[in-house]
Amino acid sequence: MKKLFHLTQAGIDELKTEQAALIAERGPVAERIKSARELGDLSENAEYQTAREEQDRLEARISEVEHILQNAQVIKKPRGDNKVQLGSSVKLKANGATKEFQVVGTIEADPLHGKVSDESPIGQALLGKKEGDSVKIKDITYKIADIS
Repeated sequence: MKKLFHLTQAGIDELKTEQAALIAERGPVAERIKSARELGDLSENAEYQTAREEQDRLEARISEVEHILQNAQVIKKPRGDNKVQLGSSVKLKANGATKEFQVVGTIEADPLHGKVSDESPIGQALLGKKEGDSVKIKDITYKIADIS
């Protein structure tokens, strides 16, 4: 059974941009390998070994990105239900401070930019809650002020 990767449209676009950049890098890496190969003995050629390792990393990442894109499911913006779900943006308030999070899939999670995974402790605490509900995160109880 294939694993589905839940991504927002912005996340898919970002991966497609990365994929294009990685594919464009194939030519220069192949040139470095060719140049290093012309230097002679490959067994002791550090430039050749480094270029081959770079090519291996590049091809592995291209393969990984292609796999994610082939098995991606777009997260639609939630409508109506007013419960926190995948794709929801949530404003939390506590002690005069406001925090904002978007609940996304694990591939797209970036806590430093307010994107939390649905599988993370914060994401798990938020899922299924409604406006006005309280949620405890790291010993602080927040009130859900807004869900969009």
